[in-house]
Amino acid sequence: MTRHVMIRMMAAAILVCASAAAGRDCSQCHKQHLTGGDFSAWRGPTGDWLNAGDAQLNPDNEKLLVPRSGSGALVNGPAGKTVHLFSQQEFGDLRAHIEFVVAKDSNSGVYFQSRYEIQVFDSWQKPSDYPGIECAGIYQRWDDQRKPQGFEGHSPRLSASKPPGKWQTLDVVFRAPRFDKSGRKIANARFEKVVHNGVLVHSDVELTGPTRASAFQDEKPLGPLMLQGDHGPVGYCNIWVAPAGPNPFFAFDNAAQDANHQTVESQAKLLKELGYAGISPHYTGPEPMARMLQELDKNDLQAFAVYTGINIDPGAQAHDPSLNEGIKVLAGRNAILWIFAQSKQHKPSDAAGDARAVEILRTLAEAAARHRVRIALYPHNGFWLETVADAVRIAEKVDRANVGVTFNLCHWLRVSRDRDARTVLAKAMPRLFVVSINGADTDGRDWKTLIQTLDRGTFDMTGFLETLRDAGYTGPIGFQGYGIGGDARDNLKRTMTAWEKHSRVLWGDVTPFGVPQKAP
Repeated sequence: MTRHVMIRMMAAAILVCASAAAGRDCSQCHKQHLTGGDFSAWRGPTGDWLNAGDAQLNPDNEKLLVPRSGSGALVNGPAGKTVHLFSQQEFGDLRAHIEFVVAKDSNSGVYFQSRYEIQVFDSWQKPSDYPGIECAGIYQRWDDQRKPQGFEGHSPRLSASKPPGKWQTLDVVFRAPRFDKSGRKIANARFEKVVHNGVLVHSDVELTGPTRASAFQDEKPLGPLMLQGDHGPVGYCNIWVAPAGPNPFFAFDNAAQDANHQTVESQAKLLKELGYAGISPHYTGPEPMARMLQELDKNDLQAFAVYTGINIDPGAQAHDPSLNEGIKVLAGRNAILWIFAQSKQHKPSDAAGDARAVEILRTLAEAAARHRVRIALYPHNGFWLETVADAVRIAEKVDRANVGVTFNLCHWLRVSRDRDARTVLAKAMPRLFVVSINGADTDGRDWKTLIQTLDRGTFDMTGFLETLRDAGYTGPIGFQGYGIGGDARDNLKRTMTAWEKHSRVLWGDVTPFGVPQKAP
């Protein structure tokens, strides 16, 4: 094994120990390495793949790689054209770390479940031919009957590619498609997060089916990891996989604000420290949004859903006039506009307001789609759009792929006498983009009892998360902190501790990853 490969492996081990010590990412306890001294983690035949200590550009031909003596790296033969590698183990949800190197103009790919490709490609200083062709792109799907035939490719938000011959990294959280007891698909596969060379390039991207050149055209709960071997010289090393863990958990901005946390800088620092994945801010204009995104990027946090509204009354201003510019600021992040709808003319849930709402939302949806921004309708007690059923009805009428719905626990509890969410979640599920939760009393009727920190209240949160899991939901979950008051750090810390307890039911089956190195 060469020295630089050994150093990378030692650094990875240190990170594992640090993560396990923090106790927050127990996926590391089940970590499974797929590269090492042999091909035991991979199915045969392995063709011309070599186990080497390193791979470097051929000094006489930069379109080829030269393997170096040792072990720990996989190189696809002297010509860079051989069979694909399939892992022995099949996986559903997983977190993966992959290191790779490509020769000049070379091409490969990592296929999750052998069906959904993250592109591995020499993109260094090259223009993009189509979305998804770039290194770390989510490769396009293909249909001979469509025009264009390629569709649903996703370019990286930013280019993080290195020159050919340089080792690069991918860190991916993947969610497998979900199926009901009859085998019917109830949720698409999704790339929750793709980080290329330390840069977040994709967030929460759904895949409606296998990407082009996948090994299988069907979809399953489990499938092997596949390394593409026939498109050009490539080397891989230090590949490991682990359970994906629970859904990403973020906080509303109202939960992160108090006298000591008035700025986005202080709020981002607090959320990062306590282990939250990001925040849901109120929309106050494109410039404040740009400043917030800059600060979130510094702290490796995301803006999951941006709260704003529309007014459906004739003659009223439909929405904040700067919203189209705000959408441009969110471009490429696959962020969500969290849209409530109000009216003085129409009572809550009055279908007479549907036509105007649909008109406004279709216009917004078209502007948002151009910048890879989604819209999730936000049911709010006392507003015209009051219930989840209202949101589903309007989303179906808008009929745009980037328009979905929200389930807000506190508002559902306020307007519904039912305390079993199975039916409403089943109806929302095909379009459910985001969910919000908080501690609550089962029989609560005001906001003090319906919005509490997650460690308080009589509502069965673990049971609710089980229901959410069984419905097939794998998207982000946010903590609603409206009106709780008190110290934001204490509220968020107690809520995170409760989340770590309740969210164990979202881990799913970890048996594909073997015996844990350390019990969770």
